[in-house]
Amino acid sequence: MRIALFATCIVDAMYPATARATVKILERLGHEVVFPSGQACCGQMHVNSGYLKEAVPVIANHVAAFDTEDYDVAVAPSGSCVASVKHQHPMVARSCGDKDLETRATAVGAKTYELSELLVDVLGVTDAGAQLGSYFPHRVTYHPSCHGMRLLRLGDRQARLLGSVAGIDMAELPEADQCCGFGGTFSMKNADVSSAMLEDKTANITATGASLCAGGDASCLMHIGGGLSRQGSDITTLHLAEILASTLEEPASVTGEVRISTGKATR
Repeated sequence: MRIALFATCIVDAMYPATARATVKILERLGHEVVFPSGQACCGQMHVNSGYLKEAVPVIANHVAAFDTEDYDVAVAPSGSCVASVKHQHPMVARSCGDKDLETRATAVGAKTYELSELLVDVLGVTDAGAQLGSYFPHRVTYHPSCHGMRLLRLGDRQARLLGSVAGIDMAELPEADQCCGFGGTFSMKNADVSSAMLEDKTANITATGASLCAGGDASCLMHIGGGLSRQGSDITTLHLAEILASTLEEPASVTGEVRISTGKATR
């Protein structure tokens, strides 16, 4: 297949290794990856903050970048950004009365997949160790992000892929379905609530005894990693894509991740 990579803002700016890992995985399966050069922000932040009118040109840019490229499907290592493309883009275009943009946005959304969704549902990956050569000999716990669970209905796709990685020791996260408190601009507008939610999440992560917390959204991992770092924890965070791309010959780095949080310092 010819697969278009939707890198997303935060991955492009702060976690480029996640984008490279996504490409490695897909090329390892024999697919061609292309990068639509006109892509930028998907507009999720604007929409979530209620700025629908201001989001229109941002959404129009994303649609133009992807509906002019020749590809079979698009993929992003982010549940929240894919949820925005699939659900928010047509909704915003419709609310603004732009029928043409709504039609084009719907078509782009229909071809856009979150990474685990593409791997499991389209490419038939059920055993990462056997099919991707994935190897990651660490004790890992997994945080499922809200948008992936609630908007995309990813279910246990990410968890199943992680569990099939050779050498991995998966530790179940207590109250895994609870939000980490990031929520984009929520963490800045409601810093006290965000930080309280983050404290609950990091306490549960610590209780697992895992050395690393994995997930499918860089923004949530950034928030969680920041909280753990401020607590003096040795636990790090790593995106699902980097674990799947890790092999015995080319192991993923488990140190030096960007660990930032917009919430208040935890105590």
